Amino acid sequence: MSLLSRNLDLFDPIDAVVSEQSSREGQLEAVARFVRECVLCPLCRNRRNAVPGEGDAEAAVMVVGEGPGENEDAQGRPFVGRAGELLDKILEAAEFPRSTIFITNIVKCRAADMVEGRMQNRAPMAPDVAACRPYLVRQVEIIQPKVILCLGSPAGKGVIDPGFSITEQRGKWFEGPFGSRIIATFHPAFILRRGGAGSGARDLKKLVWEDMKLIKNYLLEAGS
Repeated sequence: MSLLSRNLDLFDPIDAVVSEQSSREGQLEAVARFVRECVLCPLCRNRRNAVPGEGDAEAAVMVVGEGPGENEDAQGRPFVGRAGELLDKILEAAEFPRSTIFITNIVKCRAADMVEGRMQNRAPMAPDVAACRPYLVRQVEIIQPKVILCLGSPAGKGVIDPGFSITEQRGKWFEGPFGSRIIATFHPAFILRRGGAGSGARDLKKLVWEDMKLIKNYLLEAGS
């Protein structure tokens, strides 16, 4: 079982507000409002904008990354930098245009520290992920995607299992909530860091494409 199972207070105010909404879009926006006002962990102190996520409220595929970067923090939208551009190309090639999926992260605010007078990204810490997990759980409950795609090791650890290994468990299926299946692949930012041809990036792209084909074939078999 994934880490997305519900273990929340039945009288949580978020649930009360979400239940007042008649549409999935309204329910997702209710969660987003709580995200934008959240002060449950230290990440809120340096954020310009929280990044709740965006996309189709009835998406068959939900993409979950690590967290917002500098561009995402500036715009309040997920995956809008170079990694986002590469992700869009991957999704388009697999015939999952961005408008048909939902994209979010395991943490909704940029994880960064001041280093030599400049904010530098860092990996989210366990308390950061734990504080944001109720928002992610609710987004999954509302959308009920058929496939949850984790991008990178931190997303895999935050969604699948704390001991998840991207090198050993990439491309493998895991059971998720509401009959969904979870799979992980390399984060686009990791591919970009490996550089151009001859540096390993080409091999990584091939592996990512294999994972996208697994998703595509599964959805075709499921009739989506």
